Amino acid sequence: MLRTALRNLLAHRARLAMTVLAVCLGVAFVSGTLVFADSTAAAHRAAVSKTFAGIDVTVTEKAPGPATDGRPRVGVLDDTLVTELARVPGVAAARPSVDGSAVLNAADGSPLRADRAWSHLAGAYIPGRDGKDSRYPLAEGSAPANGGEIAVDRGTAAAGRLRIGDTVTLATDGPVMTKRLVGIVTTDDTRVTAGGTLALFDKTTAQQLFSAPGHYTGVDLTAAPGTTASELADRVTAMLPADRAEATTGQAQAAQQAVLVDTLTRGYEKVPMVFAGVSLFIGSFLIVNTFTMLVKRRTRETALLRAVGASRRQVSRSVLLEALAVGLVASVAGFLLGLGIAAVLPHVLGGGDSALPTGPLVIGPRPVAAALGAGVGVTVLAAWLPSRLAARTSPMEAMRTAEQPPVAQRFRLRGAVGLALLVLGAGWLVSLSGAQDASEENLRDAMAGCGLFAAALIMLAPLLAAPVIRLTGRLTGRLGVTGRLARENALRDPRRTAATAATLLISTGLVTGLAVIGHSTGQALDRRAAAGLGADYVVSTRSTTTGIDPGAVRRLADTPGVRAAHPITDSTLFTGSGVRRISGVDPAAVRDTMKLDFVSGSAEELAPGRIAISTSIAREHGVTTGGLLNVRLGRAGQFTPYRVVGVYKDNPVARDTLGSRAEVAANSFLPGSVQRVLLRTDGPAAAPETRLRTAVGNNPLLTVQDRDQLVREAAGTMGDLLHVMYGMLGIGVVISALGIVNTLAMSVAERTREIGALRALGMDRAGIRRMIRVEALTVTGFGTLLGLAGGLFAAWAVGSLANGAIDQYTLALPWGTLLLVCLLSLATGVLAAAVPARRAAALSPLEAAAHA
Repeated sequence: MLRTALRNLLAHRARLAMTVLAVCLGVAFVSGTLVFADSTAAAHRAAVSKTFAGIDVTVTEKAPGPATDGRPRVGVLDDTLVTELARVPGVAAARPSVDGSAVLNAADGSPLRADRAWSHLAGAYIPGRDGKDSRYPLAEGSAPANGGEIAVDRGTAAAGRLRIGDTVTLATDGPVMTKRLVGIVTTDDTRVTAGGTLALFDKTTAQQLFSAPGHYTGVDLTAAPGTTASELADRVTAMLPADRAEATTGQAQAAQQAVLVDTLTRGYEKVPMVFAGVSLFIGSFLIVNTFTMLVKRRTRETALLRAVGASRRQVSRSVLLEALAVGLVASVAGFLLGLGIAAVLPHVLGGGDSALPTGPLVIGPRPVAAALGAGVGVTVLAAWLPSRLAARTSPMEAMRTAEQPPVAQRFRLRGAVGLALLVLGAGWLVSLSGAQDASEENLRDAMAGCGLFAAALIMLAPLLAAPVIRLTGRLTGRLGVTGRLARENALRDPRRTAATAATLLISTGLVTGLAVIGHSTGQALDRRAAAGLGADYVVSTRSTTTGIDPGAVRRLADTPGVRAAHPITDSTLFTGSGVRRISGVDPAAVRDTMKLDFVSGSAEELAPGRIAISTSIAREHGVTTGGLLNVRLGRAGQFTPYRVVGVYKDNPVARDTLGSRAEVAANSFLPGSVQRVLLRTDGPAAAPETRLRTAVGNNPLLTVQDRDQLVREAAGTMGDLLHVMYGMLGIGVVISALGIVNTLAMSVAERTREIGALRALGMDRAGIRRMIRVEALTVTGFGTLLGLAGGLFAAWAVGSLANGAIDQYTLALPWGTLLLVCLLSLATGVLAAAVPARRAAALSPLEAAAHA
């Protein structure tokens, strides 16, 4: 039986190649993503190790607290302590550092890498005895020597198009500054190489900005030969004031930084793994279909094996051995292709401002095991049902010459199971349609309901094939004999037609559902952002430690074309159930710049001790206008009952709650600060963005956005969903094309005599090609229609959960996207039929008549 399995495998290698390719794609995504993850992690570790090379212990200050007299404590890391640390036995060198954060403007005036607040690094260039700072080797220019000069790393210079001699605008946590760029350095700091920026000042300037004159933020120690890092850390800890400073080994710091960067870049793995799962899932239908057709085609051969003594188990094992061999070949090919994907992914995912550390590919046991498990496991599992079908072959089948129709009893059983799943899945989704609550539990239920609904469609597809294809056949029937023959060929084996269309059914359904939900959510976010904002511009700060300078607020108000400038203080509000956001406003700001839809009450009575709350807060705490809500505002010491003066519909501009600006500012963690300024103007032309940015000194910590930009930002998360959606559509199209090619190729081989008879009766080669193409179009049309219907129903049912999270949500169909999906799916069928159609047309009547 082993030899028989291998012989069958070699005899049908061309047809199985399509199956191998489908599995290969899924394995490639799985193994490539895992190799990429392991390689990136190794590159991070190598870069971090290089960053901390020569650093055995680092001394840093502990979080400062108030002194006994209430004044802030002065840091202890000064020149005197550096000298004492250098004299500790086992210390070979002590190198102080001053670290902080700074955001730079690019050459065009726009904030540089503004979305990466975690990695706007700044520090001091502190030369050693040789006049150089070994941490930051100079690539161009010179080191900053005074308060008017600055150096940046090579990546920052390239991203901002900065050159030696340029004037750079930047900000730390204070007012905007301008410095002259005098040097470009290199660095191995993974926070910078992973997409951050680096600005270097001279030591005196850095101390003024980030610590205090004559003080440092850290001291790096190098151990002398014969002294370990842990021994040195113990000696240094013993001489440090226990409540003021601490010593950490370089190895521990490297591990912490590696975890930080890994956490920040871990999301790069998710999208490829989604594609891998989708491709393997869709590919499994192609595997089932291929092996089912092969088993049916070899019915007489299998019956003869049974007649000469082969048992059912041996026949089943023979098919599974073929699947095992196919899975092994696909796994090996997919793993090799995955190495190419792993090599390309850093350039795709780390392009532009998100550079990833580079290094050699790391091939560990995890991607190898995943490749074999995914390729072999999926293939063998998908072939299990066809192997059972082969095992049920009776020896009497060898006596039959005609293909036997499917057993009606099995069709009835399949229909009953599919109908039960349909009722269960559809009922589950319909029950959720009234939930209007996007809780995690409801989302899990929605996913389970969608899974049951999709399984029901797959089970019922063979039963739905006949009525749907007969309905669509009215269109193809107008093509004449070829159209009618194509329709009858598609109806000849409904299970085969359904299995071929299943790949398109799944991919089209997924894409349709995601497209409808994404489009509806995007429009809802657009409407909510537009409806909730009456201001023409919003100026906000990215800094978490300082607010907008009061002088900048005055300059904005005095800008020509600005009618009103309303400052807002944002802070935190602690309730019994968690932390919420509160906006400190004046009633005039609400009237002039916020389009709030009050369910009850108003903002006119806002005052100390009084707040207005959103409908979600009101529902959560069961509070209405006139009631009391026990909360703690900002850094206030205790919970206090606040009178609710109004309840408004959720609004992103107003945040969760509204309070008196004077009270919120007084209790903010940054007392008196302003986080946003809402502007009313005489029109965009009267006060353009450039004029407003000039009013705030082109401060890179501040953003200036008009209404359209705010609306786009509110719906910006839909971009990732669209990328995933189109990626899944592409995978589904590729695998569907492979399945159609495979099915039609086998169908042509099975109908060799039939095609020869048609040729003998006068049908020309063009008619044969047209018949095969229309048959492919019929199958793809069936799968597309079923997928569209299923996707639309699921989107309608699941969309109600989004309606619970977004008040403005209504179902909106993306007609352009849906039309594109339909055209792409139908085009897939036509293109996939090209090779089988050409092969069928090449058959001569004599060859077909001689075919046994």
